[in-house]
Amino acid sequence: MVCNITEAKAQLSALVEQVTQGEEVILVRAGKPVARIVPYSGAAKPRKPGSMAGEISISPGFDELPEDMANAFGMAATAK
Repeated sequence: MVCNITEAKAQLSALVEQVTQGEEVILVRAGKPVARIVPYSGAAKPRKPGSMAGEISISPGFDELPEDMANAFGMAATAK
């Protein structure tokens, strides 16, 4: 459903009821969409640290920049 803001102010309760029934409401101002009213789906579930332990591995040397790339970016390693 598309509704201008003036109508939305007057019919807020009816719009909320339509949203709870699964309908999406688009609010328009001067004929242009500015907002969308959708059902609230709840807060995002908190992330659980370590939930992928053992499923991801990082190759040895992952953080090492190849010499040709280091030279291209002016980051050549200094002699040790």
